[in-house]
Amino acid sequence: MAHIGIDARLTHYRVGGISRYTSALLAALAKLPSRHEFTVFQSRKSRRRLCSAFAAAKLWTPPHHPLERAALSVELARHRLDLLHSPDFIAPIRAAKRHVITVHDLSFVHYPETMTAASRRYYSGQIEASVKRADHILAVSGATKNDLIEILNVPADMITVQHHGVDDAFQPLPAAAIQPALKALELPSEFFLFVGTLEPRKNLVGLAKAYRELKRALPDAPPLVLAGRAGWHYEQLMADVTAVGIGEQLLLRHAVSDEQLPALYCQATALILPSFYEGFGLPALEAMACGTVPIVSEVSSLPEIVGDVGALINPHEPSAIAAAMAAALTDSAWCQAQREAGLRRASQFRWQKSARLAQACYQALLN
Repeated sequence: MAHIGIDARLTHYRVGGISRYTSALLAALAKLPSRHEFTVFQSRKSRRRLCSAFAAAKLWTPPHHPLERAALSVELARHRLDLLHSPDFIAPIRAAKRHVITVHDLSFVHYPETMTAASRRYYSGQIEASVKRADHILAVSGATKNDLIEILNVPADMITVQHHGVDDAFQPLPAAAIQPALKALELPSEFFLFVGTLEPRKNLVGLAKAYRELKRALPDAPPLVLAGRAGWHYEQLMADVTAVGIGEQLLLRHAVSDEQLPALYCQATALILPSFYEGFGLPALEAMACGTVPIVSEVSSLPEIVGDVGALINPHEPSAIAAAMAAALTDSAWCQAQREAGLRRASQFRWQKSARLAQACYQALLN
């Protein structure tokens, strides 16, 4: 029996993204039979145990600290791990006999100008060392795998593509289950929806320009809801979005809970994800699982996730985004076909499948 550790410290500091991946993967791993011992490592500040099926331990080293790799190596030494999985991709210098990392994206390489200087220095200084230290890498999309090969020269056989799954909570809901969330968030009965961190990489200025164009063609178009927390360069980003001039038709909702999110997807006319780059694009998958039409960029991982469902748009052309939004409003037959196709597509992405891929990776390294 081997001792496997999973680094879940980030879940105390952030929601969404990597934290959601870590929590969902743990829950799915706990349901799989295994002869190995697992320990989940959480922040010393955390008061919530992530997975009751596995042992838990607290660590003092905070994530994204300049000395994280060295400090974590010292803290983990006493646990005598056979394998450590780092979902936040920064692996310690040495903390186990084998190391697995998950790489979610290389946005800091593609779009360094959209990050703070401190974040740029941290990621740029750590990623190459972590990749070299890893015995195997889980990439959340084929697009991220290709980036690792082309940008960091990682051998293809060192990388396994491990797509996200979609939680069972994301499914078509009856009106009675949707209304409480709409009321709590003070939202109208019709709207376009963006879900994600509010940061420059998400192309929200382009989305605002597209919406302005849509309103000129269709004055009765419903408002645009941006659901997500503030990210890098938020103040300047929102100043630029406001300058586009769509006024009260732009509805910001920063505090949408995980419980409310399925209702928003279900009620939305369409999900718009016009990002310049996505390592995976989980909102597109969640939207399809709720029977919502996805309108997403034709770049990076997004075509890989939606397949032939919805509309693929050029993120640099607001007019293309506006045309897809107009189709979602006016072409009911197309929308119905996309909703049905989206449900079929989303059913292919399951956390149990992701967990089995991780488990197979662990076993191959342990062997």
